[in-house]
Amino acid sequence: MWLLYGLALLAGIANAVQSGTNATLSKSLDQPFAAAIVVSLVGGATLLVVGLILGRFALPNMGAIRSVPPWAWFGGAMGALLILSQLFVAQRIGAAPYLGLLITAGVITSIVLDHFGWVGFERHPVSLWRVLGGLLMAGGIALVAMF
Repeated sequence: MWLLYGLALLAGIANAVQSGTNATLSKSLDQPFAAAIVVSLVGGATLLVVGLILGRFALPNMGAIRSVPPWAWFGGAMGALLILSQLFVAQRIGAAPYLGLLITAGVITSIVLDHFGWVGFERHPVSLWRVLGGLLMAGGIALVAMF
Protein backbone atom coordinates (compact mmCIF):
# COMPACT_ATOMS: atom_id res chain seq x y z
CA MET A 1 0.00 0.00 0.00
CA TRP A 2 2.85 2.40 0.81
CA LEU A 3 4.14 1.96 -2.73
CA LEU A 4 0.79 3.22 -4.04
CA TYR A 5 0.92 6.28 -1.78
CA GLY A 6 4.48 6.92 -2.94
CA LEU A 7 3.39 6.70 -6.57
CA ALA A 8 0.58 9.18 -5.86
CA LEU A 9 3.08 11.58 -4.27
CA LEU A 10 5.39 11.29 -7.27
CA ALA A 11 2.45 11.95 -9.58
CA GLY A 12 1.62 15.08 -7.58
CA ILE A 13 5.20 16.30 -7.95
CA ALA A 14 5.11 15.49 -11.66
CA ASN A 15 1.83 17.38 -11.99
CA ALA A 16 3.42 20.52 -10.53
CA VAL A 17 6.51 20.23 -12.74
CA GLN A 18 4.50 19.26 -15.83
CA SER A 19 2.56 22.52 -15.73
CA GLY A 20 5.79 24.46 -16.20
CA THR A 21 7.29 22.16 -18.81
CA ASN A 22 4.12 22.12 -20.89
CA ALA A 23 3.67 25.90 -20.68
CA THR A 24 7.31 26.41 -21.66
CA LEU A 25 6.90 24.06 -24.62
CA SER A 26 3.82 26.01 -25.70
CA LYS A 27 5.61 29.35 -25.38
CA SER A 28 8.73 28.09 -27.19
CA LEU A 29 6.75 26.62 -30.09
CA ASP A 30 4.39 29.62 -30.12
CA GLN A 31 1.66 27.10 -30.94
CA PRO A 32 -0.26 25.93 -27.85
CA PHE A 33 -2.34 23.33 -29.66
CA ALA A 34 0.73 21.86 -31.37
CA ALA A 35 2.37 21.72 -27.94
CA ALA A 36 -0.70 19.94 -26.55
CA ILE A 37 -0.49 17.34 -29.31
CA VAL A 38 3.24 16.83 -28.64
CA VAL A 39 2.51 16.38 -24.92
CA SER A 40 -0.21 13.84 -25.70
CA LEU A 41 1.93 11.93 -28.20
CA VAL A 42 4.92 11.78 -25.83
CA GLY A 43 2.57 10.64 -23.04
CA GLY A 44 1.08 7.95 -25.27
CA ALA A 45 4.52 6.76 -26.38
CA THR A 46 5.68 6.64 -22.75
CA LEU A 47 2.67 4.54 -21.77
CA LEU A 48 3.29 2.18 -24.69
CA VAL A 49 6.98 1.70 -23.84
CA VAL A 50 6.36 1.21 -20.10
CA GLY A 51 3.48 -1.18 -20.83
CA LEU A 52 5.67 -3.22 -23.17
CA ILE A 53 8.61 -3.26 -20.73
CA LEU A 54 6.37 -4.43 -17.89
CA GLY A 55 4.63 -6.95 -20.15
CA ARG A 56 1.25 -5.40 -19.32
CA PHE A 57 0.26 -4.01 -22.72
CA ALA A 58 -2.45 -5.83 -24.62
CA LEU A 59 -5.20 -4.65 -26.92
CA PRO A 60 -8.70 -5.17 -25.51
CA ASN A 61 -11.14 -7.48 -27.25
CA MET A 62 -14.40 -6.20 -28.74
CA GLY A 63 -16.43 -7.54 -25.82
CA ALA A 64 -14.42 -5.45 -23.40
CA ILE A 65 -14.73 -2.38 -25.64
CA ARG A 66 -18.51 -2.79 -25.86
CA SER A 67 -18.81 -3.14 -22.08
CA VAL A 68 -17.29 0.29 -21.38
CA PRO A 69 -19.90 2.74 -20.03
CA PRO A 70 -20.37 5.69 -22.42
CA TRP A 71 -19.15 8.25 -19.88
CA ALA A 72 -15.85 6.39 -19.43
CA TRP A 73 -14.68 7.38 -22.94
CA PHE A 74 -14.43 11.07 -21.94
CA GLY A 75 -11.28 10.70 -19.82
CA GLY A 76 -9.09 11.65 -22.79
CA ALA A 77 -11.07 14.84 -23.34
CA MET A 78 -10.65 15.70 -19.66
CA GLY A 79 -6.93 15.04 -19.99
CA ALA A 80 -6.84 17.43 -22.95
CA LEU A 81 -8.61 20.06 -20.82
CA LEU A 82 -5.95 19.61 -18.14
CA ILE A 83 -3.15 20.02 -20.69
CA LEU A 84 -4.78 23.11 -22.21
CA SER A 85 -5.17 24.66 -18.77
CA GLN A 86 -1.48 24.09 -18.17
CA LEU A 87 -0.61 25.77 -21.46
CA PHE A 88 -2.86 28.79 -21.03
CA VAL A 89 -3.20 29.31 -17.27
CA ALA A 90 -0.30 27.93 -15.21
CA GLN A 91 2.43 30.42 -16.11
CA ARG A 92 0.05 33.36 -16.00
CA ILE A 93 -1.21 32.81 -12.46
CA GLY A 94 1.83 30.98 -11.05
CA ALA A 95 2.58 27.38 -10.15
CA ALA A 96 1.29 27.51 -6.55
CA PRO A 97 -2.12 29.08 -7.25
CA TYR A 98 -2.60 26.93 -10.35
CA LEU A 99 -1.79 23.65 -8.68
CA GLY A 100 -3.62 24.68 -5.52
CA LEU A 101 -6.78 25.39 -7.50
CA LEU A 102 -6.36 22.18 -9.46
CA ILE A 103 -5.92 20.02 -6.38
CA THR A 104 -8.57 21.79 -4.28
CA ALA A 105 -11.14 21.49 -7.08
CA GLY A 106 -10.17 17.84 -7.41
CA VAL A 107 -10.53 17.13 -3.70
CA ILE A 108 -13.90 18.86 -3.44
CA THR A 109 -15.13 17.08 -6.57
CA SER A 110 -13.82 13.78 -5.25
CA ILE A 111 -15.80 14.20 -2.03
CA VAL A 112 -18.97 14.47 -4.14
CA LEU A 113 -17.94 11.56 -6.42
CA ASP A 114 -17.19 9.35 -3.40
CA HIS A 115 -20.42 10.29 -1.63
CA PHE A 116 -22.62 9.34 -4.59
CA GLY A 117 -20.39 6.58 -6.00
CA TRP A 118 -20.28 8.27 -9.40
CA VAL A 119 -17.97 7.44 -12.35
CA GLY A 120 -16.97 4.05 -10.99
CA PHE A 121 -15.94 4.99 -7.44
CA GLU A 122 -17.16 3.05 -4.43
CA ARG A 123 -19.48 4.99 -2.14
CA HIS A 124 -17.81 6.72 0.80
CA PRO A 125 -20.42 8.90 2.50
CA VAL A 126 -19.59 12.54 3.11
CA SER A 127 -18.58 13.27 6.66
CA LEU A 128 -17.93 16.34 8.74
CA TRP A 129 -14.18 15.65 8.51
CA ARG A 130 -14.23 15.43 4.71
CA VAL A 131 -16.20 18.66 4.44
CA LEU A 132 -13.85 20.35 6.91
CA GLY A 133 -10.84 19.12 4.91
CA GLY A 134 -12.32 20.53 1.70
CA LEU A 135 -13.01 23.86 3.38
CA LEU A 136 -9.48 24.00 4.80
CA MET A 137 -8.07 23.32 1.33
CA ALA A 138 -10.23 26.08 -0.16
CA GLY A 139 -9.03 28.45 2.57
CA GLY A 140 -5.44 27.38 1.99
CA ILE A 141 -5.61 28.04 -1.73
CA ALA A 142 -7.10 31.46 -1.03
CA LEU A 143 -4.04 32.24 1.10
CA VAL A 144 -1.63 30.86 -1.53
CA ALA A 145 -3.31 32.75 -4.36
CA MET A 146 -3.60 36.08 -2.53
CA PHE A 147 -0.22 36.33 -0.82
